[in-house]
Amino acid sequence: MHAMQYAITLPADYDMQIIRNRVKSRGHLLDDFAGLGLKAYGIRERGVDGSPVNQYAPFYLWADPEAMNRFLLGDGFRGVVRDFGRPSVQHWQGLFHRPGPAVGTLPHAFTRRTETLAEDADVADALAGAVAGHEELATTDGVHTTALALDPRRWELVHFTLWSHASPGSAGDRYEVLHLSAPDTGRLGTGRQW
Repeated sequence: MHAMQYAITLPADYDMQIIRNRVKSRGHLLDDFAGLGLKAYGIRERGVDGSPVNQYAPFYLWADPEAMNRFLLGDGFRGVVRDFGRPSVQHWQGLFHRPGPAVGTLPHAFTRRTETLAEDADVADALAGAVAGHEELATTDGVHTTALALDPRRWELVHFTLWSHASPGSAGDRYEVLHLSAPDTGRLGTGRQW
């Protein structure tokens, strides 16, 4: 599993209905994209849920790297580049994935929290603690899906959770989900992935 996100920060006075309409008309195009575990079409609106910015920032969980490459180098991403410029794409190695009790519902929000591991941290202990936290989170009412990933270049963990309702403020940056494409969630694996 690979996690990926890019964020397109828009002007403070940008009409976010433009993004809502874009997702409404194009979101379904990835509903059957082979190798895509899931894509949460997320937005943040300035002044809503504590967001300081207007932003379109979809989050992906890929079942295989070839599918991720096919997307980034194909027509779908060309449309993003054409309309907004080429954004920096963050990606992480997947460590954990588990569906929660609300997996059968349409998620309304996702949260993303990044955690930098301390220089003197024992990586194995830190990862074991993070996985235990996600195992517990996966049993929480309202959790659709939770995942953990690692950027070993920066030794950062990214904590990603889809929620069937408004997410708790303590869970990280909050995004509204406009659409969910989930063609290959069954190929993401369940539990720890190392």
